[in-house]
Amino acid sequence: MISTRQLHYFVAIADSGGFSAASERLFIAQSALSRQIKDLESELDTLLFERTARQPRLTAAGEAFLPRARAMLAGLEKASTAAREIGRGQRGLIRLGHSSTVPLTGGLLHTLKAYLAQHPGVSVDIAQQSSEAQLQELHEQRLDVGLLRLPVLRQREGIVLRPLFTEAVKLAVAADHPLAGTKRVSLKDLAQEPFVSIPHPQRGGLSYLSAQLCMAAGFFPKAAQVLSRKTTQLQLVQAGFGVALLPLSIAGLAPEGVQLIDLEEACNSTVALACREGEASLITEFCAQF
Repeated sequence: MISTRQLHYFVAIADSGGFSAASERLFIAQSALSRQIKDLESELDTLLFERTARQPRLTAAGEAFLPRARAMLAGLEKASTAAREIGRGQRGLIRLGHSSTVPLTGGLLHTLKAYLAQHPGVSVDIAQQSSEAQLQELHEQRLDVGLLRLPVLRQREGIVLRPLFTEAVKLAVAADHPLAGTKRVSLKDLAQEPFVSIPHPQRGGLSYLSAQLCMAAGFFPKAAQVLSRKTTQLQLVQAGFGVALLPLSIAGLAPEGVQLIDLEEACNSTVALACREGEASLITEFCAQF
């Protein structure tokens, strides 16, 4: 089998113009160099050099083989570089998921941009999925990193959840809502308000948290005629279908015509990062940035 060493020696002889010059350039004995070339010619079953009294000349086979040998060495070097960069977390594709209630804004977006600026060989493929779907995709190795909002209903084995930050929850109402203009409201005063988001029986996240907060205040949120568990809640609130409890990062995206009101109770929501245990250095380094 042809070795990388033989290819390297063959190209060095062709470039140096002779065995003697190549042996000096490569810091090996000329006899060892000659033996490697003979083995290469034996493997190819053809002569690559015409041995002359002055200096060897490439045969027609050698002339044809030289550009291919260069290409093989260049390809091997490129592959080796790629492998090293991937192994060091400097290159590769990261599949990132995020809940609709975890918008890629503010600090999250800043961190992502800073990481990619420092790692030009890395690309990120972003998909929007529910928290539970992200955990399933991570478990089945179709996703590398997830950004989700706690709580989750089903923890997957081998998946690590790391809280990133906690933010205040506010009440969102339409500009013509009776509570509009109020500086602060208690959760118990919302018992008769229709909510544009109620929990899904198989999903956690923001809607589940909202229900938990309401139940702690003594009631279960009454469903509005139109429901959404995504950022479209803001449009439903704006249209007057009902109210919503929203964390600050989503509330900050509120369109004109939506007012945000502070809650008297200490209500907070936590965003977490999810990834598999024992991940490759590329994923580990990416997660460490958050």
